[in-house]
Amino acid sequence: MKHVINVIVLIVLLTLILLFAVNQTDWMPVAASAQAGPIDWLFGLHLDVITFLYVMVNVILFYSVFAFRRKKDDDSEGAYFSGNSALEILWTFIPLVVVMYFAFLGTVVLREVTAAAPNEMTINVTARQWSWSIEYPDLGEWNDTYAGERIAATELNVPVGQPINFILNSEDVTHNFWVPEWRVKQDTVPGQEKNLRVTPTEEGQYKIRCAELCGTSHAYMLANINVMSAEDFDIWVQQRLGIYVAPEGGEGEGVDPVAQGQQIAQSAGCTACHSVDGSVLVGPSWQGLFGKTENLEDGSSVTVDEAYLHESIVDPAAKIVAGFANVMPNNYGDTLTEAEIGYLIEYIKSL
Repeated sequence: MKHVINVIVLIVLLTLILLFAVNQTDWMPVAASAQAGPIDWLFGLHLDVITFLYVMVNVILFYSVFAFRRKKDDDSEGAYFSGNSALEILWTFIPLVVVMYFAFLGTVVLREVTAAAPNEMTINVTARQWSWSIEYPDLGEWNDTYAGERIAATELNVPVGQPINFILNSEDVTHNFWVPEWRVKQDTVPGQEKNLRVTPTEEGQYKIRCAELCGTSHAYMLANINVMSAEDFDIWVQQRLGIYVAPEGGEGEGVDPVAQGQQIAQSAGCTACHSVDGSVLVGPSWQGLFGKTENLEDGSSVTVDEAYLHESIVDPAAKIVAGFANVMPNNYGDTLTEAEIGYLIEYIKSL
């Protein structure tokens, strides 16, 4: 009985110490969505149980090694025993109950984080090697003023506190839409439409990442996220629709086209295939590209000017540079505005 009491005391004491240490550690990035709360709670509960089990197993193991070790000059044999039905039933029943309980909790949390909201904004997200395309099919779902209006973009802008239903598609292979601060993630599967529901709760800038190995530039498959106030989102919508008039000295004046183009190149995934330092990736490098004469796969040549760059962005199959495959997405003419294409060309010219 003494050994049982000693083991129980050690388990309780070490569990409390380790739980304190674990709970003082920031395991997760900032929680920035309504869905993050229940997910973090369930993750924390799992971690508490795992901590207890880790301590229990190791305390029993090391205490037994120390307390029941062979004594010096003791050559006697230990007592023989065969099985313990009560113990076997106990260590089968208790884990079964624990696993079933966590399965129940997992089901409850899953239903909570995937439940539809009555005032959802629908956003279409298309994944491809190696970029994301964002489309707002009907902004009237968010504000009746913009009923029927559609916006396509290469970065995600959303108002804080707004429930969003992401409709996910893939043009080529399986990708995975993941924002660590939102906790939730969802595969994008070719030929299938998937849903992911999120309500952002913290304003700030985040990144969409691909959490499914999808090819050579998987690590660079990123897109910017801007979670903003409803008022700022309304301004962004008006700017994209061309109906916003900035106050004198206010937002929208003094735009640097090169800086804007660099941001668009990163958010649209262009830099995953086109380097800016002369190195050869999936596509031709942009360094020194403007004004250069390129040989095409059909044997002809072309001088890289603004018209050629514009055509290559909106119709990449029109003129393919010799030595490179045509793997560039063909919908940038839909996802980028003419102004954004112009900024992108200015950035390429600056290199």
